[in-house]
Amino acid sequence: MPNQLRAVTLTHVRYQKGDQLGHFLAWVSLVPVFISLGGFVSHFIFRRELQGMFFALGLMISQFISDSIKLAVQEARPETCIMLEMCDSHGWPSSHSQYMFFFATYFTLLTYKKFGIILRRQMWVVGLVVWPLALLTMYSRVYLGYHTVGQVFAGASLGIVLGGVWFWVVNSRIKHVFLAIEESSIGRWFYIKDTSHIPNLLEFEYQNARAARRHPSYKRSE
Repeated sequence: MPNQLRAVTLTHVRYQKGDQLGHFLAWVSLVPVFISLGGFVSHFIFRRELQGMFFALGLMISQFISDSIKLAVQEARPETCIMLEMCDSHGWPSSHSQYMFFFATYFTLLTYKKFGIILRRQMWVVGLVVWPLALLTMYSRVYLGYHTVGQVFAGASLGIVLGGVWFWVVNSRIKHVFLAIEESSIGRWFYIKDTSHIPNLLEFEYQNARAARRHPSYKRSE
Protein backbone atom coordinates (compact mmCIF):
# COMPACT_ATOMS: atom_id res chain seq x y z
CA MET A 1 0.00 0.00 0.00
CA PRO A 2 1.46 3.41 -0.90
CA ASN A 3 2.33 5.76 1.93
CA GLN A 4 -0.60 7.92 2.91
CA LEU A 5 0.16 11.61 3.28
CA ARG A 6 -1.80 14.26 5.10
CA ALA A 7 -1.30 18.00 4.90
CA VAL A 8 -1.48 21.07 7.10
CA THR A 9 -4.11 22.68 4.94
CA LEU A 10 -3.01 26.29 5.46
CA THR A 11 -0.18 25.92 2.94
CA HIS A 12 -0.41 22.21 2.15
CA VAL A 13 2.72 21.05 3.99
CA ARG A 14 2.64 17.24 3.89
CA TYR A 15 3.60 14.69 6.52
CA GLN A 16 3.17 10.94 6.97
CA LYS A 17 -0.25 9.99 8.34
CA GLY A 18 0.06 9.00 11.99
CA ASP A 19 3.50 10.61 12.39
CA GLN A 20 3.05 12.95 15.34
CA LEU A 21 6.57 14.37 15.06
CA GLY A 22 5.99 14.97 11.36
CA HIS A 23 2.72 16.73 12.17
CA PHE A 24 4.49 18.97 14.68
CA LEU A 25 7.32 19.74 12.25
CA ALA A 26 4.82 20.49 9.49
CA TRP A 27 3.48 23.29 11.66
CA VAL A 28 7.01 24.39 12.54
CA SER A 29 7.79 24.74 8.84
CA LEU A 30 4.94 27.26 8.65
CA VAL A 31 6.65 29.63 11.10
CA PRO A 32 7.88 31.89 8.24
CA VAL A 33 4.25 32.32 7.16
CA PHE A 34 3.20 33.22 10.70
CA ILE A 35 6.08 35.69 11.04
CA SER A 36 5.26 37.36 7.73
CA LEU A 37 1.49 37.55 8.10
CA GLY A 38 1.08 37.69 11.86
CA GLY A 39 4.29 39.38 12.91
CA PHE A 40 5.10 42.04 10.35
CA VAL A 41 1.54 42.84 9.30
CA SER A 42 0.47 43.34 12.92
CA HIS A 43 3.69 45.27 13.55
CA PHE A 44 2.78 47.75 10.82
CA ILE A 45 -0.78 48.09 12.10
CA PHE A 46 0.13 48.62 15.76
CA ARG A 47 3.76 49.85 15.85
CA ARG A 48 4.81 51.31 12.46
CA GLU A 49 8.47 51.31 13.39
CA LEU A 50 10.97 52.00 10.61
CA GLN A 51 13.36 49.43 12.01
CA GLY A 52 10.66 46.77 11.71
CA MET A 53 9.68 47.90 8.21
CA PHE A 54 13.26 47.65 6.96
CA PHE A 55 13.55 44.29 8.71
CA ALA A 56 10.58 43.07 6.64
CA LEU A 57 12.02 44.65 3.49
CA GLY A 58 15.28 42.76 4.08
CA LEU A 59 13.41 39.47 4.36
CA MET A 60 11.69 40.14 1.03
CA ILE A 61 14.99 41.04 -0.65
CA SER A 62 16.66 37.93 0.76
CA GLN A 63 13.77 35.80 -0.49
CA PHE A 64 14.23 37.25 -3.98
CA ILE A 65 17.96 36.48 -3.83
CA SER A 66 17.28 32.93 -2.65
CA ASP A 67 14.78 32.32 -5.44
CA SER A 68 17.18 33.76 -8.02
CA ILE A 69 19.94 31.40 -6.85
CA LYS A 70 17.54 28.47 -7.08
CA LEU A 71 16.74 29.33 -10.69
CA ALA A 72 20.42 29.68 -11.53
CA VAL A 73 21.62 26.49 -9.82
CA GLN A 74 18.53 24.34 -10.49
CA GLU A 75 19.50 21.61 -8.04
CA ALA A 76 16.78 18.98 -7.71
CA ARG A 77 15.02 18.20 -4.46
CA PRO A 78 15.49 14.74 -2.86
CA GLU A 79 13.64 11.75 -4.33
CA THR A 80 10.85 12.18 -1.79
CA CYS A 81 9.70 15.11 -3.91
CA ILE A 82 7.75 12.55 -5.97
CA MET A 83 5.45 11.76 -3.02
CA LEU A 84 5.29 15.43 -2.09
CA GLU A 85 4.55 16.48 -5.68
CA MET A 86 7.34 19.07 -5.46
CA CYS A 87 9.73 17.85 -8.14
CA ASP A 88 8.85 20.75 -10.43
CA SER A 89 10.64 23.18 -8.08
CA HIS A 90 14.32 23.43 -7.14
CA GLY A 91 15.81 22.75 -3.72
CA TRP A 92 19.11 24.61 -3.35
CA PRO A 93 19.17 26.67 -1.19
CA SER A 94 16.26 26.02 1.15
CA SER A 95 14.09 29.14 1.25
CA HIS A 96 12.59 28.24 4.62
CA SER A 97 16.03 27.86 6.20
CA GLN A 98 17.27 31.06 4.56
CA TYR A 99 14.23 32.98 5.84
CA MET A 100 14.46 31.75 9.42
CA PHE A 101 18.22 32.23 9.75
CA PHE A 102 17.99 35.72 8.24
CA PHE A 103 15.26 36.46 10.79
CA ALA A 104 17.26 34.98 13.69
CA THR A 105 20.44 36.85 12.73
CA TYR A 106 18.78 40.23 12.29
CA PHE A 107 16.65 39.79 15.43
CA THR A 108 19.72 38.85 17.47
CA LEU A 109 21.60 41.96 16.31
CA LEU A 110 18.57 44.15 17.01
CA THR A 111 18.32 42.77 20.52
CA TYR A 112 22.04 43.02 21.23
CA LYS A 113 22.17 46.63 20.00
CA LYS A 114 18.96 47.50 21.91
CA PHE A 115 17.20 48.59 18.72
CA GLY A 116 13.61 47.85 19.64
CA ILE A 117 11.32 46.73 22.43
CA ILE A 118 13.42 43.71 23.43
CA LEU A 119 16.36 44.73 25.59
CA ARG A 120 19.87 43.36 25.64
CA ARG A 121 19.31 41.86 29.06
CA GLN A 122 16.50 39.82 27.49
CA MET A 123 18.81 37.97 25.13
CA TRP A 124 17.35 34.78 26.59
CA VAL A 125 14.43 35.30 24.17
CA VAL A 126 16.90 34.96 21.32
CA GLY A 127 18.58 31.88 22.78
CA LEU A 128 15.47 30.02 23.92
CA VAL A 129 12.94 30.98 21.23
CA VAL A 130 14.33 32.48 18.03
CA TRP A 131 17.31 30.23 17.29
CA PRO A 132 15.59 26.99 18.35
CA LEU A 133 12.74 27.85 15.95
CA ALA A 134 15.24 28.46 13.16
CA LEU A 135 16.97 25.13 13.83
CA LEU A 136 13.65 23.27 14.07
CA THR A 137 12.51 24.78 10.77
CA MET A 138 15.73 23.67 9.10
CA TYR A 139 15.35 20.16 10.54
CA SER A 140 11.68 19.99 9.53
CA ARG A 141 12.50 20.54 5.86
CA VAL A 142 14.81 17.51 5.86
CA TYR A 143 12.58 15.33 8.03
CA LEU A 144 9.52 15.99 5.86
CA GLY A 145 11.50 15.25 2.70
CA TYR A 146 11.44 18.67 1.07
CA HIS A 147 15.22 19.22 1.14
CA THR A 148 18.54 17.49 1.58
CA VAL A 149 20.89 18.31 4.45
CA GLY A 150 23.12 20.25 2.08
CA GLN A 151 20.22 22.34 0.84
CA VAL A 152 19.08 23.42 4.30
CA PHE A 153 22.63 24.24 5.40
CA ALA A 154 23.08 26.30 2.24
CA GLY A 155 19.88 28.17 3.04
CA ALA A 156 20.89 28.72 6.66
CA SER A 157 24.33 30.03 5.65
CA LEU A 158 22.80 32.36 3.09
CA GLY A 159 20.31 33.63 5.68
CA ILE A 160 23.03 34.37 8.24
CA VAL A 161 25.16 36.24 5.71
CA LEU A 162 22.27 38.25 4.26
CA GLY A 163 20.86 39.00 7.72
CA GLY A 164 24.19 40.36 8.94
CA VAL A 165 24.83 42.36 5.77
CA TRP A 166 21.33 43.85 5.72
CA PHE A 167 21.57 44.83 9.39
CA TRP A 168 24.82 46.67 8.62
CA VAL A 169 23.30 48.36 5.56
CA VAL A 170 20.21 49.53 7.45
CA ASN A 171 21.98 50.75 10.58
CA SER A 172 25.15 52.13 8.99
CA ARG A 173 23.98 53.40 5.60
CA ILE A 174 20.22 53.93 5.73
CA LYS A 175 19.36 54.82 9.31
CA HIS A 176 20.45 58.45 8.93
CA VAL A 177 17.41 59.03 6.69
CA PHE A 178 14.94 57.67 9.26
CA LEU A 179 14.26 61.18 10.59
CA ALA A 180 13.55 62.46 7.08
CA ILE A 181 11.09 59.59 6.55
CA GLU A 182 9.41 60.38 9.88
CA GLU A 183 9.03 64.05 8.93
CA SER A 184 7.82 63.37 5.39
CA SER A 185 4.16 63.79 4.50
CA ILE A 186 3.78 60.01 4.13
CA GLY A 187 5.52 59.41 7.45
CA ARG A 188 3.24 61.83 9.27
CA TRP A 189 0.14 60.51 7.50
CA PHE A 190 0.82 56.90 8.53
CA TYR A 191 2.41 57.76 11.92
CA ILE A 192 5.66 56.07 10.88
CA LYS A 193 8.37 56.48 13.51
CA ASP A 194 11.80 55.40 14.70
CA THR A 195 12.25 54.69 18.40
CA SER A 196 15.49 52.71 18.12
CA HIS A 197 17.37 55.62 19.72
CA ILE A 198 15.42 55.14 22.98
CA PRO A 199 17.44 52.84 25.30
CA ASN A 200 14.46 51.28 27.11
CA LEU A 201 11.37 51.64 24.94
CA LEU A 202 9.07 49.65 27.21
CA GLU A 203 9.92 51.85 30.18
CA PHE A 204 9.66 55.00 28.05
CA GLU A 205 6.18 54.12 26.79
CA TYR A 206 5.05 52.99 30.22
CA GLN A 207 6.16 56.19 31.94
CA ASN A 208 4.71 58.42 29.22
CA ALA A 209 1.39 56.59 29.29
CA ARG A 210 1.15 57.11 33.06
CA ALA A 211 2.18 60.76 32.74
CA ALA A 212 -0.43 61.36 30.04
CA ARG A 213 -3.14 59.82 32.22
CA ARG A 214 -2.30 62.24 35.06
CA HIS A 215 -2.05 65.30 32.81
CA PRO A 216 -4.97 67.80 33.13
CA SER A 217 -5.55 67.83 29.37
CA TYR A 218 -5.81 64.04 29.18
CA LYS A 219 -9.03 62.76 27.66
CA ARG A 220 -9.85 59.10 27.84
CA SER A 221 -10.88 57.60 24.50
CA GLU A 222 -14.27 55.94 24.76
